Amino acid sequence: MANPNIKIGETKDKGRGIFAKKALKADTIIETSPVIVMSNEDRVHLDKTLLHDYIFEWEPEGVKMCCMALRWVPLYNHSYRSNCEYFMNYDDQTMYIQTVRDIKAGEELTINYNGEWNDKKKVWFDVK
Repeated sequence: MANPNIKIGETKDKGRGIFAKKALKADTIIETSPVIVMSNEDRVHLDKTLLHDYIFEWEPEGVKMCCMALRWVPLYNHSYRSNCEYFMNYDDQTMYIQTVRDIKAGEELTINYNGEWNDKKKVWFDVK
């Protein structure tokens, strides 16, 4: 479920995003989302569509698959030094978003699409 202290809003240059309505403490789970798990074969087809930008790698026990998160997860924008991190729960087929530091009211909540909040590896839209 989504935290009542977050909202969807417009960013200056990235379209929609998720913002804090109120200050949030570090290590706060702000959203838990069910996911739709799909095969690696499905991913080949998804990679040819707009959904490519919204799927996550899903690899329980090293099995390569992908998933589509529901609720607000697809609206978190990317940052190489994000203020939130996402985690997978393979048993429950959910993922959750958690703050990695204190967040100010009005601040945009971001995740690093590489998986770890401070991973500097370039993501697909920054590779030239």
